[in-house]
Amino acid sequence: MSARCLMVQGCTSDAGKSTLVAGLCRLYARRGHQIAPFKPQNMALNSAVTEDGGEIGRAQALQAQAAGAPLSVHMNPILLKPNSDTGAQVILQGQAIGHLNAQDYHRYKPRAANAVWDSFQKLSDQYDTLFVEGAGSPAEVNLRQGDIANMGFAEQVDCPVILIADIDKGGVFAHIVGTLACLTPSERKRIQGFIINRFRGDIALLQDGLDWLEKRTRKPMLGVLPYLHDLKLDAEDAIAVADEVADTKTTRPGDIQDSANHRFNVICPLLPHISNHTDMDPLQWHPDIDFQWIKHNEAIPPADLMILPGSKNVAFDLAWLKQQGWENALKRHLRYGGKVIGLCGGLQMLGYKINDPDQLESTQTEINGFGCFQYETILKPRKQLKRHSGHLNFGSKAPISGYEIHQGETDFSGYAPALNWEYGLRDGALSKDNQILATYCHGLFDHPEGQKSLLEWAGLRDAVTFHLDQHRETQLNRLADTLEQHLDIEKIDSILGQKA
Repeated sequence: MSARCLMVQGCTSDAGKSTLVAGLCRLYARRGHQIAPFKPQNMALNSAVTEDGGEIGRAQALQAQAAGAPLSVHMNPILLKPNSDTGAQVILQGQAIGHLNAQDYHRYKPRAANAVWDSFQKLSDQYDTLFVEGAGSPAEVNLRQGDIANMGFAEQVDCPVILIADIDKGGVFAHIVGTLACLTPSERKRIQGFIINRFRGDIALLQDGLDWLEKRTRKPMLGVLPYLHDLKLDAEDAIAVADEVADTKTTRPGDIQDSANHRFNVICPLLPHISNHTDMDPLQWHPDIDFQWIKHNEAIPPADLMILPGSKNVAFDLAWLKQQGWENALKRHLRYGGKVIGLCGGLQMLGYKINDPDQLESTQTEINGFGCFQYETILKPRKQLKRHSGHLNFGSKAPISGYEIHQGETDFSGYAPALNWEYGLRDGALSKDNQILATYCHGLFDHPEGQKSLLEWAGLRDAVTFHLDQHRETQLNRLADTLEQHLDIEKIDSILGQKA
């Protein structure tokens, strides 16, 4: 290994590993280092497409942007995309190799490990510093055998580890001490210090606890990070949903609620197997839009725009939508002049039928869609992974860019395309009444000009244009500034590249 290396592991899921790695990537890139992120194994339904047509986790794409490095499949050699409670599609160095249940994947791990070591070596030969992100928690002793995600990886490449814990969850000292207690002596020795994340209040009130922790563990505290309100960056997998919920005691799924809110309202169902929900980030963060995720058994409010998102299990999620009353809500929404956008899996649901002859996503070989379009989709084993640029096929023909990740082939003949890509390629469909737009394009709202044109099509006039890339850059720099202020960077720098 030629590159310096530091691994960030968490006491729990959602402790802040992805965000910390992104911030360290930006901080060290600003100091002139050649930086790359690395996550050996990731389980997430948010993904991105590399320039050469590979698939990696969305968090690693954000970290690569923070590092100023081009996307590479080697930044996330193993990506697991769950499509049920017990199984997932396995992405090996950017390409899908099939669906495996938990037991089958455990037997597949030696081959997966070879891909991890190969990708790590390639990055370490190319960059001078690697920041590695663990998965879940190293305290999951049931997953220790054959581990390539946490301590198993760190032990193999002899990489130092820092442990991050989320104080906002409560019990932060128990999380840290308990995690150490679950590790082997060599693994405990590998941990070089702790970071506490999401602290609110007077730091002086925490000091006694920090002193106790250092004395008990004989390991240094590397810093306490404040709770960063309004830090808006691409989520690895979890969705932040507003605390307010609909009053389901007096309403049923499918009921349309009255609303006194006259802002531009956008709603989107929180599907059980939703994928690439980051497509909605520009709308959630847009100052002129009131965006709402509609959860299980919540009443469906009126809206100006209804979006059906991507799904990793279209058959299951389509049945869930019908059970939740979305079919009637969709018909009523269209009858009153509302606009609808279907993205990827949502595109397939809006069609007449979905055929799954190889039972790739369910045991059903034929599924009836909502019938808003008369096209049919056939699910095929080979996955479509493409990056595109082009323009919208309506209005001002505004420029747009995005990427495809899907296994469906859809015949759109008979409909005007929604998008025109480079090299004469076309995508999606516009309904003849101009109320529904369906597309396979992820990142549909990312391009500011295309976003403005889409929102005008949906009915939002004179909207502020939200520049997603500029927003990400501002947030990444804010994050790096916070790390520089609250972490012992000199100590972290001395840890980088140490051998155990």
